[in-house]
Amino acid sequence: MERSSRATGEPRVATPGASSSPSVLRGVALVSLVYDGLLGLALLAGRGLLQGWLGVGAPDPPIHADLNGLFALAVAAGYLLPCRDPQRYRAYLWVMGPFLKGSGALLFAADRVLRGSPASFLLFAACDGTLALVTFWALWRTRRQAASGSVSPG
Repeated sequence: MERSSRATGEPRVATPGASSSPSVLRGVALVSLVYDGLLGLALLAGRGLLQGWLGVGAPDPPIHADLNGLFALAVAAGYLLPCRDPQRYRAYLWVMGPFLKGSGALLFAADRVLRGSPASFLLFAACDGTLALVTFWALWRTRRQAASGSVSPG
């Protein structure tokens, strides 16, 4: 299926492999939406369960966990944009994936080494780091399609 260029009305031909571009980015956005949404809900509504799994005490003051839960839910809601139109919202994926999740993974690992945070926090480092790398890979892999403006179903 071809779509027309917004500027000229002429059909654009998708580059080889471009058909997977939106679906790859959409898949990454969907996984991140679920991950951040579940994390936000756990911080807000399942804090006791989360504390038990991670072997940590209650946050003091609790507002810190509440704000982190709200932040995670807002990030998850933001992923609805690239789920709907992944090419248009590539910037959101760059900021929330490689930058935010990548930085978060580094901070979790550094906190373990420098401040002795619980080893269970390395689970967050692994999850955030994996999502950062997968998002980076998907964005890098589809950069040519984004630059050329090719559009194809997906």
